Amino acid sequence: MLKTNSILDVVGNTPLVKLNKFLKPARFDLYAKLELLNPGGSIKDRTATKMLLEALKQGQINQQTTIIESSSGNLAIGLAQACAYLNLKLICVMDINSTLTNRRLVEIYGATIDLVIEADPYSGGFLQARVNRVNQLLDLVSNSFNCNQYANVNNPKAHHQTMAEIANELSNKVDYLFVATSTCGTLRGCAEYIAQEGLNTKIIAVDAQGSVIFGDKPKKRLIPGHGAGIVPELFQPNLSSSHILVSDLDCILGCYQLLEREAIFAGGSSGAIASAILRYEEVIPSGSTYTF
Repeated sequence: MLKTNSILDVVGNTPLVKLNKFLKPARFDLYAKLELLNPGGSIKDRTATKMLLEALKQGQINQQTTIIESSSGNLAIGLAQACAYLNLKLICVMDINSTLTNRRLVEIYGATIDLVIEADPYSGGFLQARVNRVNQLLDLVSNSFNCNQYANVNNPKAHHQTMAEIANELSNKVDYLFVATSTCGTLRGCAEYIAQEGLNTKIIAVDAQGSVIFGDKPKKRLIPGHGAGIVPELFQPNLSSSHILVSDLDCILGCYQLLEREAIFAGGSSGAIASAILRYEEVIPSGSTYTF
């Protein structure tokens, strides 16, 4: 059994599981990185821990600092857990589209929720409304700090390690990587590692219908944490080989398919990827190795 010094040391090094039942017949190897086994329940634990520890290391925050961050759910949970361990005050700016379960988890860790109930009148989205509220709170709360997951370079840096774990487990034979998009931290971090190591891996970005990241027209979306109403600063057009847009319904169907076929109880972004893989199945070369 692995011995660690703190709950933060448990973040990362998640299992990579071969999905033997998801596709029938299986012409290629498909693996899933089980980020749901991070202590806070998602890949955002990596982002939260990396941003906070680097801010402490660089002297940007101290024990008297109040962290203020916009999140639709998973990053809020990751930050709340990390801040609880590090004895940091946290205000999470969330909106009414976030689930009650996620909000309750954030509060259980001792963080404060500032709930946005109206969309931004100009963009029509809640992301911009949350960002606006963060900026208001930064002016009101002394010694406050915004990690800014949408622009913080430590977000993608956290996922250099994510991709390194995948590559090491598969002996660098990763033909295709499916990545769900939101802040584009995972997408950029994995892409940077692939380029740095010279891997022959193609990235398929999986975005939400109604997300503006790849130029789709903005519209109401119901799955928290998938897609974005603003193009994140971390996004770069050349990060992926191609992209696919997935509807909210397809996200839900993908979740059910993962549950029924592999007994994996995954979130909306993983459901989106599962649906995308099924749509790509016919054009995937036999003998390839795919992961997400």
